[in-house]
Amino acid sequence: MGAYILRRLLLMIPTILGIMAISFVVVQFAPGGPIEQVVASLRGEAGGAADRVSGVSSDFGSSSASSQDSGYRGAQGLDPAFIKKLEQQFGFDKPPLERFALMIWNYARFDFGESYFRSIGVWDLILEKMPVSISLGLWITLLSYLISIPLGIRKALKDGSTFDVWTSGIVIVAYAIPGFIFAVLLMVLFAGGSFLDWFPLRGLLSDGVSGAWCAPWSAKFDAGACITRTIPDYFWHLTLPLIALSLSAFATTTLLTKNSFLDEIGKQYVTTARAKGLSEHRVLYGHVFRNAMLIIIAGFPGAFISAFFTGSLLIETIFSLDGLGYLGFDSIYKRDYPVVFATLYIFSLIGLLTTLISDLTYTWVDPRIDFEKREV
Repeated sequence: MGAYILRRLLLMIPTILGIMAISFVVVQFAPGGPIEQVVASLRGEAGGAADRVSGVSSDFGSSSASSQDSGYRGAQGLDPAFIKKLEQQFGFDKPPLERFALMIWNYARFDFGESYFRSIGVWDLILEKMPVSISLGLWITLLSYLISIPLGIRKALKDGSTFDVWTSGIVIVAYAIPGFIFAVLLMVLFAGGSFLDWFPLRGLLSDGVSGAWCAPWSAKFDAGACITRTIPDYFWHLTLPLIALSLSAFATTTLLTKNSFLDEIGKQYVTTARAKGLSEHRVLYGHVFRNAMLIIIAGFPGAFISAFFTGSLLIETIFSLDGLGYLGFDSIYKRDYPVVFATLYIFSLIGLLTTLISDLTYTWVDPRIDFEKREV
């Protein structure tokens, strides 16, 4: 097993390099880079991105009569020295290959630098947005499994019955409804739209409620305040986003659980166990459950990562939850390349590690699986 893990870890290196290289090449040809963003902000509106790039506003227009073309869209007539200063500030004065090599070297040491347009390091920015994404990913995964597994088992035991037919219809319809449309409906009905005003629409905590009360390392730690104020307020804010996300999250796992149990129930060892006089409960949960749940349990890490990184952008936007999904979208829109590449690198690395963990989980659930004997 150790040799298999080592091989998988070594294979991650060229995979990460390939992902980053393709993304880097694509970015080189994408119009509207950070320099164009600054130029457009300076030309069109005060207080834009340029105000967050130190030391450039004062140079704008100092030699605006220059007719030399810098090669950047919208920069005609600007002082070439001003454009050169922007290139140095963003690191574009170096050849692309050198910039890519420097980026990979820094990322290998988890040095992600600072955001172009925010006065904060990329690591600090990601950690600042992480609680929202962790909250959505963790709770939606747990909710979907708590609903899917019992429902899937029940559907397998009642296969072909009225219960099975009706629940299958409900699951399929729920899966077909886009989560963001359902989120808008929930907002209109229960969050101060045209009907009721029961739930908040912004953030994870209300104003004046501090999450530090629940953090043991915080100077504000107060167990009583955490239990009575922070935790109820936290779930109050998450209720509508989780309902919107969970509408279709459990459909695949429910049907997978049902089919897995049906496949195991039809095998010979189940017939033998029943012939020996074992109770149906003992047959189901003593023999069938472990084999049927192999694929479900092993897929848990991947399911969490999927819920953590995907499908939450629109939900975060609708409910004003400033998480990693919205951060990634906003960074791409503003061409904040350090944030874009850092999040891509982190997400890719976590995704590869999660795939490895999923494989190792198979061996934990079923020791008969041996990856050492499999060709890689």
